[in-house]
Amino acid sequence: MMAAPMTALLRGRLAGACSGVRRWRHTEQARKETHFGFQTVSEEEKGERVYQVFENVARKYDLMNDSMSLGVHRLWKDWLIQYMNPTPGTKLLDVAGGTGDIAFRFVNYIRAQKEKMIRHKLKYQQNLSWSEISRAYQQEEQGSLGGSRAVICDINKEMLKVGKQKSLKLGYSEGLSWVAGNAEELPFDDDKFDVYTIAFGIRNVTHIDQALQEAYRVLKPGGRFLCLEFSQVNNPLLARAYDLYSFQVIPVLGEIIAGDWKSYQYLVESIRRFPPQEEFKAMIEDAGFFKVTYHNLTSGIVAVHSGFKL
Repeated sequence: MMAAPMTALLRGRLAGACSGVRRWRHTEQARKETHFGFQTVSEEEKGERVYQVFENVARKYDLMNDSMSLGVHRLWKDWLIQYMNPTPGTKLLDVAGGTGDIAFRFVNYIRAQKEKMIRHKLKYQQNLSWSEISRAYQQEEQGSLGGSRAVICDINKEMLKVGKQKSLKLGYSEGLSWVAGNAEELPFDDDKFDVYTIAFGIRNVTHIDQALQEAYRVLKPGGRFLCLEFSQVNNPLLARAYDLYSFQVIPVLGEIIAGDWKSYQYLVESIRRFPPQEEFKAMIEDAGFFKVTYHNLTSGIVAVHSGFKL
């Protein structure tokens, strides 16, 4: 007769203990400090603030990128895809890629690769009739990505919403998936993707080391990590001009175009707080990656870091 009340009592105490542990963790997270731009805030507050920044800028994100970089960000992203050189069948995870820029370029590149393969195959079959050539193209068109897929993962639902709208507008109906998820705790199984990319996103992560460990976890053996991020300018004259432009012009552009000075002030400050190239390279190696290298673009305004899971 006493078993049921005793079981209920134990369950109640266990639930209370678990609740206490959750409250303790929440308090500990709130106590730990980190940076939000040049400000010192709790880790919990940084996560909330970063989310708010990208929620605020989502609608004007592409326009502001063009305005701030004078369109050069498009060339940097093109270079990333060329450097990746994906082949049909590649499974890509693009983290913090809510507006789809990397994923769309990936799809375009795979389609171009497939087109080359078709032309190469038909080139050596000169005796085919027009109907046979037409049929060959139609068969290939049924799977124009050759099994490739890009999963876009972003913690910010507003950024994902903008990306989905862009994909419909631009006609990307095949090979894309959109997932809400945190770079520090990815909602994917181990050893799932061939390539992991993160472009202009990792500096906004609270625990960069955890994001790198998650990147390693979800990549297949032989998979590749690629990060495009603002970095340390290696030309002193350009560095001075770049600082002047960053702090005096970009926040003003943010106010004029997006009506948001503070968010773009933070974005400029976050670039200055991000580790320089060699330090970030060491962090990637610490996460377990091999053959880690980096390439400076535009004198180090941005850098592409690469590493492999062996």
